[in-house]
Amino acid sequence: MLFSHLPGDTLQNFASMLRLIATSLCLRCQCATALPLHLRPCVTLSSAENQQTVEALYDLSVDLQKVRKLKGWVLHQSPAYTKEVADMLKDMGASGSIIARILADHPEAVLCPPEQMQAQRKLWMSVCPKQNELVGIIEKFPAAFFTSSSHHDNQWNNIAYFQSLNLNKRIITKLMASAPQSFSRQVEQNEVMVRTLQQAYQELGGEEANMKTWLQKLLSQNPFVLLKPPEVLRQNLLFLRDKGFNTAELLRLLSKLRGYVTELNPDSMRRTLAYSQDTMGCSETELRDMILNCPALLTYPDDILAERFESLLSAGISMSQITETPSVLELTTQIVNYRIQRLSVHGYDVRTGSLEVLSGTKKDFEMSYGKLQLRRERPLFNPVAPLIGDD
Repeated sequence: MLFSHLPGDTLQNFASMLRLIATSLCLRCQCATALPLHLRPCVTLSSAENQQTVEALYDLSVDLQKVRKLKGWVLHQSPAYTKEVADMLKDMGASGSIIARILADHPEAVLCPPEQMQAQRKLWMSVCPKQNELVGIIEKFPAAFFTSSSHHDNQWNNIAYFQSLNLNKRIITKLMASAPQSFSRQVEQNEVMVRTLQQAYQELGGEEANMKTWLQKLLSQNPFVLLKPPEVLRQNLLFLRDKGFNTAELLRLLSKLRGYVTELNPDSMRRTLAYSQDTMGCSETELRDMILNCPALLTYPDDILAERFESLLSAGISMSQITETPSVLELTTQIVNYRIQRLSVHGYDVRTGSLEVLSGTKKDFEMSYGKLQLRRERPLFNPVAPLIGDD
């Protein structure tokens, strides 16, 4: 016998273990056969999961692994309206792949009752009547669409308020999608912040005829400005006024910062300004000019600025070049090093040339880089555009 050499008690324990394993396997097989025949083998269920929800999501090709990992609690809820959500999205023109992505990113949508979904559809179509555009918004911002019914009245009231300001529907739609919290709360809170912005604009010399356009642009660039306390805006404007900026310059800063002035506070700006002035060795007037040319400097903490100054100086760029083109400080060290390397390939030395070609957005840089490349590729015999060779 194979196990005849084992002691009796060991053999008995081994046999008991085998019987236990066999019993466990039998029970597992019984459980497996008890599942519906149409249930796919790759769809695994815990005892607490809603089987109908799991099967419906599987049929829609939703990434169940992602759902379980990030928001598995949804699969344990009942009732769920997976089919109803999918049918509504399909009726709006959403493809199967789009529906699958929406439900994978925001599976909570299946917990939204059908009447609530239709109410949201009606509400959103009041500002976004094209269903294909609305589907695109839901795909990017599903949480903004599938919200609690308790917010419904506030949403309607806020839509009516922003329409009364003559804001166009596209801007209102963007606000609803990007900052849904501002539409879920009571309309009076938005009224206070909008009045504060309008008052600041008028007090700083803004023209009444341009106020609607100014407000519309500011809200579209930073929808979250509505969620900030009005006192923050007042405090920051007072601080900047104390630093020597006149009313026209303050309006310019408020407009250029695109509402992000509400993200700042006097303490952070004080540290940033003090560090910048000390590092560049400039006067307060020169510092104000740099801030007006590059308001984003106010938004960077001193440790970030220190890293960027060090990167530029180590590349051989002088402090005077930086003060002439402060916008270069908006770039991360990785972007600066990458652009310097690309420019050097075409013989452009940032240590002696203007930093304007280095700064700007990716699109700005590619345009400048393309011009340098074109200049190098022109033939030598062209008298109006001679080749600029490497020094």
